Amino acid sequence: MKFYVVRHGQTDWNAKGRIQGKTDIELNEIGIEQARQLKALIKDYNIDLIISSPLKRARKTAEIINETVKCNIIFEDSLKERGYGIFEGMIRKEINDELINSDILNNYYINKEYKEIETIQSLCSRVWKLLDNLKPKYKDNNILLVTHGGTIRAINGYFNGINEKGIIDNPGLKNCEIKFYEC
Repeated sequence: MKFYVVRHGQTDWNAKGRIQGKTDIELNEIGIEQARQLKALIKDYNIDLIISSPLKRARKTAEIINETVKCNIIFEDSLKERGYGIFEGMIRKEINDELINSDILNNYYINKEYKEIETIQSLCSRVWKLLDNLKPKYKDNNILLVTHGGTIRAINGYFNGINEKGIIDNPGLKNCEIKFYEC
């Protein structure tokens, strides 16, 4: 079984460095073109099923890819981006870098809510539960997950673990980049 993981195409908020979180933003023209280019690469991956975040930017990316893949798409709330509370819509430069990179936001072992930001534990819990449910159900299939940067970090933690400091490595996928994990 393989999980192919794709980050959605670019949005205007991505281009401006705005934090999106669960705010439902559409792809821009660049994002649509990125998804079209990606669908050409994915055609030989033998994808059996696409599971996508229902947020517009991921949904549209999945739909464009599926023009080539031609399989079922399931829209799954567990793949939504992490909620960033009051910071959604803000430009990263407007937020203290120390906060963005702090243990409060990124340390799995610190389960502390801060200004309505979804904890990393909560994000991981919903994503890991989904992956646990998918593995036996689709054990002989190749699954494409279309999702968001924070969610991809949680997926990476599922497959690669959490370091001794409580940090999950962020694979740092750019818009419409793909990574795969084998079970």
